[in-house]
Amino acid sequence: MDITALNGSSSQTTSTSTKNAADTQDRFLKLLVAQMNNQDPLNPMDNAQVTSQMAQIQQVTSLSTLDTSIKSLGSQLGQMQALQSISLVGREVSVPSDKIQVVSGAAEGSYELDGPAKNVKLEILNGAGAVIDTVQLGAQGSGRQTFSWAAGTKVAEGSEVKYRITATNGTAAVTATTYAYDKVNAVYSEGGSLKLNLDRLGPVDYASVSAVN
Repeated sequence: MDITALNGSSSQTTSTSTKNAADTQDRFLKLLVAQMNNQDPLNPMDNAQVTSQMAQIQQVTSLSTLDTSIKSLGSQLGQMQALQSISLVGREVSVPSDKIQVVSGAAEGSYELDGPAKNVKLEILNGAGAVIDTVQLGAQGSGRQTFSWAAGTKVAEGSEVKYRITATNGTAAVTATTYAYDKVNAVYSEGGSLKLNLDRLGPVDYASVSAVN
C-alpha cells in the first residue's frame, strides 16, 4: 500500500477544499460590494441587513473549514489504520468463524458468551455437518472463553473441522459467537476498505479482527 500516495491525496483534498471556501467568500464579498455601490441613495441598505449578510458568509466559511478539517482527520485515521494493518502480516489474529484446524493433534478456538451459562457444550462437525465429537465444558461466565479440542484418531493432522457452541442458563439459551485463529498473509484495499488475506480463511475485513496473538 502506497502511504505516500495517501498523503498526496490528503494534501490535494485539503488544498482544494480550502480554495473552494476562499473562492466562495471572495464571490460573496464582490456581490455585496456591487450591491452597496448600486444601492438607491434614497433607500440605502441598513446596518442590520449588511450585518446579516456578513454573518451568512462567515457561517458558510466556517462550515467549509469544518468540512475540510473533518476530511483531513478522516484521511489521517485511514493512514494510521493502514500502517497498523501492515504490521499484522505474519501474525495470528482471531476473527469470527466456526472453522478450526488440527495442529499437533489438537484444534484451538474461542467463543464469546453474551451472559453466564450453567451448561456449555462444544460439538465438532465433519465436512458433511455430522457431529463427530461432543465435549461438555460445564459452567462458564460471560465474555470470551477459549478451548483446545484433542482430535485423537477422529480426524487427520492438518484437517479443518467446524465447531459449534451451545450454551444454556437453566431453560434460557445463551448466545455464543464463535472465533478462529489464522495467520495474516497480506493486507490490501478493496472498495475503500482494508482487507486481510488469511492463510486458511481467506479474505476478511480488517474491522472483523477481535484479537491479535
